[in-house]
Amino acid sequence: MVKSRPVSLTLFNHKGGVGKTTLTVNLAFSLASRGRKVLLVDSDPQCNLTSYLVEAEVVDKYLDESEGANGRTIWSVVRPLMASGGGLNYVDPIERGEGVYLLAGDIRLSEFEVALQQSWIDCLQRKIRGFTETSAISVLAHRCAAKVGADYILFDVGPNIGPLNRAILLGSDYFIVPAACDFFSTRALKTLGHTVANWIKDWDIVSRLAPSDVPLLLGRPRYLGYVLQRFRMYGGQLTSGHQSYARELEKRSFSDIVAVLREIDPLLARGTSSHFNLGQIKDFATAASLAQDQGKPIFSVDGAVPYMKEEAKKAFEKLADKVEARVKELAS
Repeated sequence: MVKSRPVSLTLFNHKGGVGKTTLTVNLAFSLASRGRKVLLVDSDPQCNLTSYLVEAEVVDKYLDESEGANGRTIWSVVRPLMASGGGLNYVDPIERGEGVYLLAGDIRLSEFEVALQQSWIDCLQRKIRGFTETSAISVLAHRCAAKVGADYILFDVGPNIGPLNRAILLGSDYFIVPAACDFFSTRALKTLGHTVANWIKDWDIVSRLAPSDVPLLLGRPRYLGYVLQRFRMYGGQLTSGHQSYARELEKRSFSDIVAVLREIDPLLARGTSSHFNLGQIKDFATAASLAQDQGKPIFSVDGAVPYMKEEAKKAFEKLADKVEARVKELAS
């Protein structure tokens, strides 16, 4: 039986400090605990995802060797493409747990991001190299996913609206917005929604200009929803201040992302306002720090208070349930 194409998800917010990488790791391991296989792609030049899951000395080794024959990072794959216009290299993803695999990041992806500015212009001029470079990471991710039989590809991206994130998002089936309980997270949704909408409209023009037989991004990322994070609780409920931010995030999600995308195509953001609330992940504080130190999900960390681990397990199980339900619903 031929395995169906994996679902690709980008966890995207151009505002930093929202707990995006921790969310990505814990969602991946929660999906894996359900028998799914997940490929994690660290497409952030800061390499936070790789640093979370790989020991520091090994990360240094990967970065030192990324240009050699034994290179194992994303840069190892795209560098020949940039240097000579040749084909993509291939690297095996690194197994980080049962059903969880990592495509390691590289600080030199920042150089690839600079090159992608010209790649976009080349696409507009119908140059094949522009399409090859723009689609490179998406092509690599799907090759790696096929290698390990992944059901999901999760992209962890940097907090910006640059050309690298544009290429990643336009190559994804869906995107999720991690958001914190603060004023800046609610305000950021307006810029995020309009940016994604403009990327989709621009790529529609680019793809119609494309010559035949060039690799093309999907160009239609659908909004799966947002995840509320980093809030405090009192008596089993969000504090009053954080409740107001939660209400504002739901409102802004609909007005600044859903409504904007629906102007392009209603299928880009299907559902009612409540459908887009994928879940709530409270601030797990010390347990989250231990998890990062140990390279584990919060619910498997050593040394944390047992009830905190159990709360984390339930929270991320609920998130995985909602993500899978939304993907199934939107695919129908």
